[in-house]
Amino acid sequence: MNHSSSIKSSGADRASDVPPALLFEMIRSFVTLAATLNLSHAVKELDSTRQTVRRHIAQLEAAMGAPLFLVEERRYSLTSLGQSVLPDAQDILARGKIWLSGQSRTVGVLQRLQANVGDWDFYQQQQPLGKVWSDPSLLLRETLRAWTMACGEIESRWFSHVRPYLIIYRQSDIGWICVEFGEKSVYVKWFGLDYARSSIGRPISQLPAGIEFSNLIYEAFEEVQAAQVPRLDHVFTRMPRGGSDDLAPVAYQRLIFSGSFPDGSPAVMSLVLPVQEVNIADLDPKNDFVLDAVEQFEFPPEEAVFEKLLDDK
Repeated sequence: MNHSSSIKSSGADRASDVPPALLFEMIRSFVTLAATLNLSHAVKELDSTRQTVRRHIAQLEAAMGAPLFLVEERRYSLTSLGQSVLPDAQDILARGKIWLSGQSRTVGVLQRLQANVGDWDFYQQQQPLGKVWSDPSLLLRETLRAWTMACGEIESRWFSHVRPYLIIYRQSDIGWICVEFGEKSVYVKWFGLDYARSSIGRPISQLPAGIEFSNLIYEAFEEVQAAQVPRLDHVFTRMPRGGSDDLAPVAYQRLIFSGSFPDGSPAVMSLVLPVQEVNIADLDPKNDFVLDAVEQFEFPPEEAVFEKLLDDK
């Protein structure tokens, strides 16, 4: 093969690596059809045509080398490939919409999210996990050590002294739902025990910013469960308080980590601690508003099993 043909070949290879211009629309067709499993319903929801949706699916299947759907008597069902690629496709759509609105970016290599809807605000920025060890909160350090010693097992005796401060979630068909509020958790301190108990079973994603933003909130839970590593975030938001619909500005840090129930099913646990110094890029509460005071139940130093062991060295 001569030199010129080699150049043409490599150029063609590079061109084939470029995603099609309509990739986003192709993914929308796939995700919508996967949700409806009905071509007519998908066409109506997309405001498209049957030919266009079919073409988008065919192009995706050709690129992936296998079918995404099985069709029997005009009834659609996802193949194993379709099921396995659907979560990423949904994530691409969510990220695209959020990215375009400027609600998602990275600071360093850590995630920052932002949503502002009416009087409601939500900011979340991931923090280096190593900050736990220099944080003034004894409970924060003790909880991370307890998680390590317990190997993530919720009922482990190593968790018993910090469990009252935790919120525990289980994965369900409607997403991650709360199944337990520790009686000493900040949530109970903020809303009261009766309100906290009434929230058990609700999905965490019911936020005013819409489904795409909620999917990114879920991402932190999926991340810690899949990778089995803890995650630390700083959050600023506005929440109702004292039976009023008025939203009060609050800031907190949240340590989330994976776990397991006695039957082996996955769990995510969360420790929420109020802060006055929130570390979120381009957000300085002191300049714009006064944070509402959020109390937390006191964690007695004498209960810090692991901190005490280190002090005794």
